[in-house]
Amino acid sequence: MSIFVNTKNEQEEKVLIAFLDSLDYKYQSDISEEPAEIATVFLDQYDQELDQADKEIESGNFISHGAVEQLFQKRRKAI
Repeated sequence: MSIFVNTKNEQEEKVLIAFLDSLDYKYQSDISEEPAEIATVFLDQYDQELDQADKEIESGNFISHGAVEQLFQKRRKAI
């Protein structure tokens, strides 16, 4: 999953980066603010995530729609 964040100022950016570093998250910074470059970075990441999802589905690593419905039914009964 990817999240694209525009910070309001340099202080906010430093706090966010410190937080991400403290939790050992992987992130990419210093992306150009040119709309075409932002779109390219986003689409490249999106394509990688789609490829990964396809590989997981092909290897059988997924949950069926029926199983999800059963899970939600059980959760409703527990509440």
